[in-house]
Amino acid sequence: MSHSSTLAGYDIEKAVLERYRASAKQQEPSLCCPTEYEGNYLDILPQEIIEKDYGCGDPTRYVSVGETVLDLGSGAGKNCYILAQKVGATGKVIGIDFNDEMLALARKYQSEIARKVGYCNTQFFKGKIQDLKLDLEKVEAWLQDNPIASIEQFSQFDAQCDCLRDRSPLIHDSSIDVVISNCVLNLVCPKDKQQLFQEIYRVLKRGGRAVISDIVCDEDPTPEILNNPELWSGCISGAFREDLFLKMFEEVGFYGIEILKRDEKPWQVIDGIEFRSVTVRAFKGKEGSCLERKQAIIYKGPWKQVQDDDGHTFCRGERMAVCDKTYQILTNPNSPYAKDIIPVPPYQEISLEAATNFSCKNKAIRHPKETKGYNYHLTEINNDAGCCSPGECC
Repeated sequence: MSHSSTLAGYDIEKAVLERYRASAKQQEPSLCCPTEYEGNYLDILPQEIIEKDYGCGDPTRYVSVGETVLDLGSGAGKNCYILAQKVGATGKVIGIDFNDEMLALARKYQSEIARKVGYCNTQFFKGKIQDLKLDLEKVEAWLQDNPIASIEQFSQFDAQCDCLRDRSPLIHDSSIDVVISNCVLNLVCPKDKQQLFQEIYRVLKRGGRAVISDIVCDEDPTPEILNNPELWSGCISGAFREDLFLKMFEEVGFYGIEILKRDEKPWQVIDGIEFRSVTVRAFKGKEGSCLERKQAIIYKGPWKQVQDDDGHTFCRGERMAVCDKTYQILTNPNSPYAKDIIPVPPYQEISLEAATNFSCKNKAIRHPKETKGYNYHLTEINNDAGCCSPGECC
């Protein structure tokens, strides 16, 4: 993760850019893994886009109607145009790419595809995916009028970039429902990868999610692999080690991180190291205060106990005391946890204004009387709803 952006005198970013410029003009099958896409969304796409767009998975299948989606490294636009159909007229799709040739190819068919689907909900911008505040087309326009010929002018350029990030960010904070990427994160220089994950987190709304398909390896790449420009641009040298890939999401604050798909068979094996495609989903929104509203959850199993990303331990079959924030995260129907959790709401709702601070404990059991209320003494017997029929033994 700490390797320089220039290896053996070769610039990684330049190597990637040059190869993808060429692949925008002529198809290069070696740049992508075989991928099956959901549904018939490719039917309306021009063959040129299908042939010259490269990926290793299908993150588009995890997106819903009406959502605002950001595609990092959108390339020829294949994933964006699939998403345009999935999110519908009420949704929005934004593609970000650093490659002029790829952007031109994606924009070339924008009007044609809009006519076919009946609406235009796609936008394509030039930018670096690790710096989503900076609109590079605005930067280039400024440079046309302010060419750099001195250190002082370079300082002015730096200041202008900071001004653009601050006053007119390309992608605003908390503005995106879903961030997707298809085999692009590995192409970012190692020194920028932490910032890349921070940017993904920044632009997502609370409750939003990242769905990333990328190449991972089971061992650290060898020095020979790391110093090979061809393997950098070929999605090999920059591959994440599979365990560290998940930790990158965790370190910037994501929760509910899960592997949705992991190819059993490696895409490539080099020097005994296996490189394969995975698709990972991670959610944003576990920040905030912990409030006591007498809620509990019951973990269904099958594990004896599990631990969430905040260190809470949930024991199988027990009424576990949780704060309101954790309760909402675990029981939301769209949550990755909901299928394993039984919600136990309080009989009498406590307003947020009246709620006190909740002290998070590792294994706090909620007594039923806390949920029902200590003055709850109801006796209720329903003789008409017996579980056994007359004359039968339970």
